[in-house]
Amino acid sequence: MRAGVVRHPAEWAHGGYGEIQQPPDRYRLIDLPALSALCGFSNVAEFQRGHRQWVEAALQNGAAARDDRWSDSIAVGSERFVEQVKAELGSAVGRRQIAVENKTYTLREPSPPYKHLFEGNNGVLSQNNAYIWDTIDDNTNT
Repeated sequence: MRAGVVRHPAEWAHGGYGEIQQPPDRYRLIDLPALSALCGFSNVAEFQRGHRQWVEAALQNGAAARDDRWSDSIAVGSERFVEQVKAELGSAVGRRQIAVENKTYTLREPSPPYKHLFEGNNGVLSQNNAYIWDTIDDNTNT
């Protein structure tokens, strides 16, 4: 959604929305009964209904905007979780640092000095932004 490829999370076949709302028969990634119980629901159907409502409310409130904590981080979650991931990765972590924003901890690279100049300027993925290489005039490279 954030890249402009789909208009609703249900349209993206490989996302968490579909995994929760229409779980596959095999090779499930999410333990729905456990997640439902952790979220305070008595069964999966109630959790799925609540999940749909949360997503719709978030979409109406403009929550589809890109949040780089999720796309630019190795780990996102509680301080304990992120510290555990960092410890388990050891030297593979490199220069990555733990940061906190709105009570959410992340493990990621420090922001490059010019990143703020390019935030939000990435074009939407679409056919209009594609360059068809077959249309190059062979005479332009002579």
